[in-house]
Amino acid sequence: MKLSQLIALILSLTFGADAFAALAQAPAECEQWGVYELQFQGPISGNPFSDHLVSARFTQAGQTTIVRGFYDGDGKYLIRFMPSQPGEWKFTTHSSDAELDAHAGQFVVKPPSAGNHGLVHVANMFHFAYADGTPYKPLGTTCYAWSSQPAELQEQTLKTLASAPFNKLRMCVFPKRYDWNKNEPPSYAFQGTPPNKWDFTRFNPTFFRALETQIVRLGKLGIEVDLILLHPYDEGHWGFDRMPDEVDDRYLQYLVSRLAAYRNVWWSMANEWDFMTEKQPEDWDRMIRVVHDADPYGHLLSIHNGKLLYNHTNPLITHASIQNGSAAEEAGRAVLYRDVYNKPIVLDEVKYEGDIPSRWGQLSAEEMVHRCWESVIAGCYVTHGECFLSPDDVLWWAKGGVLKGQSPARLAFLRDVLATAPNLEPIDKWQYANMAGQPAQYYLIYFGAQSPKQWEFALPRYELADGMKFKVELLDTWNMTTTPIEGVVTVKNFSQYLFKDAANKPIPLPGKPWQAIRITRIQD
Repeated sequence: MKLSQLIALILSLTFGADAFAALAQAPAECEQWGVYELQFQGPISGNPFSDHLVSARFTQAGQTTIVRGFYDGDGKYLIRFMPSQPGEWKFTTHSSDAELDAHAGQFVVKPPSAGNHGLVHVANMFHFAYADGTPYKPLGTTCYAWSSQPAELQEQTLKTLASAPFNKLRMCVFPKRYDWNKNEPPSYAFQGTPPNKWDFTRFNPTFFRALETQIVRLGKLGIEVDLILLHPYDEGHWGFDRMPDEVDDRYLQYLVSRLAAYRNVWWSMANEWDFMTEKQPEDWDRMIRVVHDADPYGHLLSIHNGKLLYNHTNPLITHASIQNGSAAEEAGRAVLYRDVYNKPIVLDEVKYEGDIPSRWGQLSAEEMVHRCWESVIAGCYVTHGECFLSPDDVLWWAKGGVLKGQSPARLAFLRDVLATAPNLEPIDKWQYANMAGQPAQYYLIYFGAQSPKQWEFALPRYELADGMKFKVELLDTWNMTTTPIEGVVTVKNFSQYLFKDAANKPIPLPGKPWQAIRITRIQD
């Protein structure tokens, strides 16, 4: 007997034939951290989005998760659940509507498939890891309104991302109205008449299904979706930037109910929250609480600034999403955010490689790559951006399409360096801002625009001991090459602050910018 047939028999014997018929669409199995979806036909009277609520209680071995369902149109109600453990799970639905209430069943959760590491969470205070413990080191890009573009352009964007080095994408839920981005989207989040005659009590399931499809496709590419829930680039054209409090809250609850079961979603409350002048700081405090309380899984949660930083000490904020180009110019500046917030710091906007008239979009490729290296040397994480003028107004930063800059290839090199590195911590932030790693084990030293011809091998004393041995490699961050330095370095205590090469032999350097040194302990 197949597993599905066995479950069907158990359900019919335990709950009766009528209950089993109502659960005919309940899947028999799901993988760990996958999406288990229940579908029910229910009432369409009144306003199904608000008048007929349904939830489900999922249980396994004493563990209970309560998940809120949502209306998906055409009399269909969905409940999506992301199981955290393998094994047998049970569920029971709850609703004031008889059609949706008291449905029960069970299903089997299999181990995760290849590439499924689960939800990303904060690890070791300043860093990230997947649920299975695999380290996650974000190296993202920004493509705000790509999912609001025509289908052909969306496909081109996904094709570009498939071969790009990025494992995180910042993108908006709502369409964007800004320079080089004035087109109307294929659909809207609410029912009504464009551009701004909306029934804010009724959502448009077609819009959300399209968004979900692209989130799933990004997940298959190994990309985390840093989803921007609200933004100011509307100026009343659609009115999504100035919805009443109750509409904001209802929208956030509906969105989280639909998307929280997708493991590759992060919540970013807003882009440049302080530019949304219709809202006050206490509104953001409230909305952060709404999202947090609606999410049964604890997805990462942040908020992004314009000129005014949000209070990232809020315990519901998991990490600080920072816009500050000057902080990324030098690691000693970026590290200060770590000292203040004691959370992971993601420098999500350090300006953009491009050639637009605006000063925030005029970085050279060299400067873009440099800021990324300075950010990671500070023990922070960073997001790439690109905006080159184009006759068709398709700029990557807003609409996606294709990448035109020279920085992505160099960031692939940085990604590969990070992949084999431990979590990077400042080694001696008061004295050597250009050095990161793990004391006595691993060091990255980045020289930036300097062009030294040699480097005296000298490391801060932390955890070092006489006789420790190290290998040294030269990394050319622009030409993307790795060159081993001949010989083994044996260190010796030199002063109360430093250990040096016992042979007093300097490390030769090529006398050009954008060089780094990687030093790795040779275990005895």
